[in-house]
Amino acid sequence: MAGPGDNSKAKSGVGPDMEPLRRAITGCVRSIAGSANVEVAFANERPGLAGERVRLPELSKRPTAHELAVTRGLGDSMALRLACHDQKIHATLAPEGQDARAVFDAVEQARVESIGALRMQGVANNLHSMNTEKYAKANFSGIINREDAPLSEAVAMMVREAVTGQKPPESAGKVLDLWRSFIEEKAGGDFANLANVVEDQQAFARVVRHMLSAMEMAEDVGDDAEESSNEEENSEEDQQRSGEEEQENSEQEAGSESAPADESESAEEQMEDGEMDGAEISDDDMSEEGDEDSETPGEMRRPASPFDDFNEKVDYKVFTEAFDEEITAEELCDEAELDRLRAFLDKQLAHLQGAVGRLANRLQRRLMAQQNRSWDFDLEEGYLDPARLTRLIIDPMQPLSFKREKDTQFRDTVVSLVIDNSGSMRGRPITVAATCADILARTLERCGVKVEILGFTTKAWKGGQSREQWLASGKPPTPGRLNDLRHIVYKSADAPWRRSRRNLGLMMREGLLKENIDGEALMWAHNRLMGRREQRKIMMMISDGAPVDDSTLSVNPGNYLERHLRAVIEQIETRSPVELLAIGIGHDVTRYYRRAVTIVDADELAGAMTEQLASLFEDKPAKASRGSLRRAG
Repeated sequence: MAGPGDNSKAKSGVGPDMEPLRRAITGCVRSIAGSANVEVAFANERPGLAGERVRLPELSKRPTAHELAVTRGLGDSMALRLACHDQKIHATLAPEGQDARAVFDAVEQARVESIGALRMQGVANNLHSMNTEKYAKANFSGIINREDAPLSEAVAMMVREAVTGQKPPESAGKVLDLWRSFIEEKAGGDFANLANVVEDQQAFARVVRHMLSAMEMAEDVGDDAEESSNEEENSEEDQQRSGEEEQENSEQEAGSESAPADESESAEEQMEDGEMDGAEISDDDMSEEGDEDSETPGEMRRPASPFDDFNEKVDYKVFTEAFDEEITAEELCDEAELDRLRAFLDKQLAHLQGAVGRLANRLQRRLMAQQNRSWDFDLEEGYLDPARLTRLIIDPMQPLSFKREKDTQFRDTVVSLVIDNSGSMRGRPITVAATCADILARTLERCGVKVEILGFTTKAWKGGQSREQWLASGKPPTPGRLNDLRHIVYKSADAPWRRSRRNLGLMMREGLLKENIDGEALMWAHNRLMGRREQRKIMMMISDGAPVDDSTLSVNPGNYLERHLRAVIEQIETRSPVELLAIGIGHDVTRYYRRAVTIVDADELAGAMTEQLASLFEDKPAKASRGSLRRAG
């Protein structure tokens, strides 16, 4: 034990035991939910709720008070959802429109959280910390235009304010202020009624539907929905009574009731499988598509893709998607061959790895220099602050002062490297591209930036099974894209580099590189990025020219694929938060992309990639205007 005047911190080889704290949080969740059957797990994954299974973020070895409050807030939010939410009522009264449904869902979550906040002050404090963290991660403080402010969150904030009297946290920025006048003008009179019906989900939902109708987002709900709900309940009761009278009907009902139970058990098994492999987990691990009962409190609803109904708008058709595939490198090749191909790749570019490695180290130094530019001081743990040691000389009873680096914004970033796997890339271009992607992925991973590496080609030359089906159908005119796509995932963003390193050797496989349909590949890679929760998303396309597919171009206009590529690029550059840049090998891609570089020799690729990425990680990255950042070979 440290004696008087001893300024050294007590050190131990083992961190504090967090199990009692986990048990305490678990007990609180079960108590609020009103069910001892609720299972609570702690993992370094996205928090979520599926059935009666709650997943909370893993606590650090020495959690701060704010971290504890956020974790408890997430647990309280999910527990209140279990205790105060009826999914049948919610589904019955939910509006049909996407924007209206987003508001309806957000307000319902605000309702259940408000009930807990009104009953228990501690819960109110925890929920406030959770929302503070949520809005900070979503960078609400940086929103200055109404177009960028989510209306659903603004309405939810206003509902919490009306029901509990609690103002939104500072991290919410001006989101509510940007929408307040509009909401009050359209539906201000309804907010006075919310506090009176907050305990009644059905009555509350009807008020919300009236608000949505006043804001011209959805039709007002009448008595039909309630009557329909009552009829369903009465019908179920009648079936149960008739089942008691007739044994045969009873057996049928027992069989029908077992099916949902099996589905529930299957869903739980899938969730357990997702928890076993955290490196490969996706944002949807806690819920299957269409599972409306699965919620993630504290997370933002995924934005709509700018490519909804896009192909119809730009007159681009696909004859059939039945033979397309998205596949991982491990599924295309066995482990022994992947090891052999990786060794071949390393041998081919042994002399180039040194140069690429030096460029990667230069990129890492530039990124780390930005990381180390700011610190938090006067902390109880971290790095010892030598600048404040003079305090000890003046007053030996003063405790030691520590400092810690502040996280920079680019840590919350994901980069997608999309590599053209067409036949024209065969030889040195594809080997250089594979090596550069490999080393850059390792470099960015050291800096805390997640990277995924994708490739695109077709399954066959001359159309494959799609063309065979077209021929069998009598050769209908202008069939659209007429080949089988093959989109390859060499490294997912969540997979560590060491586990994906050998996958890049697949690019050396004879017969892999065929045709390239760039437009659909960009849409695929873009949609993968939009499904990520990182705040900043960057996509780098590495190609050697225009899209080419002989089968498609032989039965469509000659510029069919190129026109689609231009439309996709325009959509991403003008309507998507994804930052797009491109590098052309031997061909000028600046005529397609606003932010682009053209190189003549494949050996220049490493320098071009590192410079482009480094420029994106400046303090205030500006959106490049057309023609900027272009360099012709």
